[in-house]
Amino acid sequence: MSQPPLIRALLDPTRSPFGTAAVGLMETHASWVLLAGDWAYKIKKPITLPFLDYGSLEKRRACCEAELRLNRRYAPELYQDVVPIAGSAEAPVPGGCGPAIEYAVRMRRFPESQRLDHLARRGELTDVHISALAAEIAAFHGAAAAAPAASRFGEPELVLAEALENFEELERLMPAAPDRLRLAALADWTRAEFRHRKAAFAARKESGCVRECHGDLHLGNLVLLGERVVPFDCIEFNDDFRWIDVASELAFTLVDLLDHGQGGLACWLLSEWLAVGGDFDALAVLRFYAVYRALVRAKVAAIRAAQEEGSAAAADLDDARGYLTLAERLCRPPPASLTITHGVSGSGKSRASKRRLLADTACTTVRLRSDVERKRLFGFGAAARSGSPVNGGIYTPAANTATYRRLEDLAQGALHGGWSVVVDAAFLKRSERDDFRRLAANNDLPFAILACTAPVEELRRRVAARRGDPSEATPEVLEKQLGWIEPLAPEEQAFAVSPAAA
Repeated sequence: MSQPPLIRALLDPTRSPFGTAAVGLMETHASWVLLAGDWAYKIKKPITLPFLDYGSLEKRRACCEAELRLNRRYAPELYQDVVPIAGSAEAPVPGGCGPAIEYAVRMRRFPESQRLDHLARRGELTDVHISALAAEIAAFHGAAAAAPAASRFGEPELVLAEALENFEELERLMPAAPDRLRLAALADWTRAEFRHRKAAFAARKESGCVRECHGDLHLGNLVLLGERVVPFDCIEFNDDFRWIDVASELAFTLVDLLDHGQGGLACWLLSEWLAVGGDFDALAVLRFYAVYRALVRAKVAAIRAAQEEGSAAAADLDDARGYLTLAERLCRPPPASLTITHGVSGSGKSRASKRRLLADTACTTVRLRSDVERKRLFGFGAAARSGSPVNGGIYTPAANTATYRRLEDLAQGALHGGWSVVVDAAFLKRSERDDFRRLAANNDLPFAILACTAPVEELRRRVAARRGDPSEATPEVLEKQLGWIEPLAPEEQAFAVSPAAA
């Protein structure tokens, strides 16, 4: 769409309606974003699409107000107000008196270079950023409104219908025989996976996991401001895109990380999100949603290809096929496995298990931490201090038994969903390790033990220096563990893996 008179006038440096010497422009398929000094003004295009209606001034005003309200949930420092534009298209006056001819959402500008997609392309996106992102997502999901039970949002039939709609569009946009064969196989997988998980989709709705989410949580809509990762530009124009399972929301971010070649960080995001929020039931439906999200991206790329010509169209079609490849990888994960750690406090178990996650470029592994799940089991947050004495409080023998039982149950659920599992726990006792070895054997899965050790003086130094970790181990606890630990028996050594090789 060519620039209308209003946009040309707002960009004219000789008029400077925003009071700045120059005004920049960013354009999307649905909006113009005018960049003026410290502010960005987002004006919605007067268009109507199957999923979006900006066709009247009143509808655009309502959508501007909805955008402001919804994005202030997590980015109040960015979203300022809705500005009426008075005057005429040839001589507009932002914030002027008189009848409005248009409306704009005014946002505080931020360095574009700090968007996560730019950080990822530069190789500057780190696990620290991803941990901050996991906490941010879990926090706003926890605070978001849950879909009413009587609403259509998150109903299994709607979930399937939206997934199948992708294939209808893609078959029209990608008519070549090889593409259609790939799409048919992906459609068959989608139907089969839905049948297998239908009860899980229904349970997610019933348990309040369908919420008013962001709806478009890819890396380009996340920005690093200081130490916080801030979401912005959520979906305001279509309720069906926003009222979704939180697992579907997370799946979009995971898919985008994979698409940016950051599979290890995707794996880290998943496990950190699970550690913060404890929504392990999401694993049952997450792979379905990840394939769905990859196919949505394929559809968008194919739509762009249909609107272009020549090399640009060919490049967009290649992008669409790349997303088909990603969807195929997601629905055919490698065989699952179960790994546990073994060692006293300070021996490097958490570091070794973290390395295992960051090395998983396919995002097929989740980590369970005993320190986190023990506290969750007894009503404490991961960073909270329980005040328990050695061998007391949440660390009694009964509490230990309950914690390992909880870890085993969570591992069973994840393995059943096709996810590999790393259990980060001390596993000081042979009986604890045997329970998990049986779990792997009963599921006919590979089993390994990450055996972590360090010199005693180094163990003491690490434990004494530990800060800000879920573990509550003290030097006194370490000394007790050194007396309690049961070394790996000869028959267990066959499953032992050096942390350096993890």
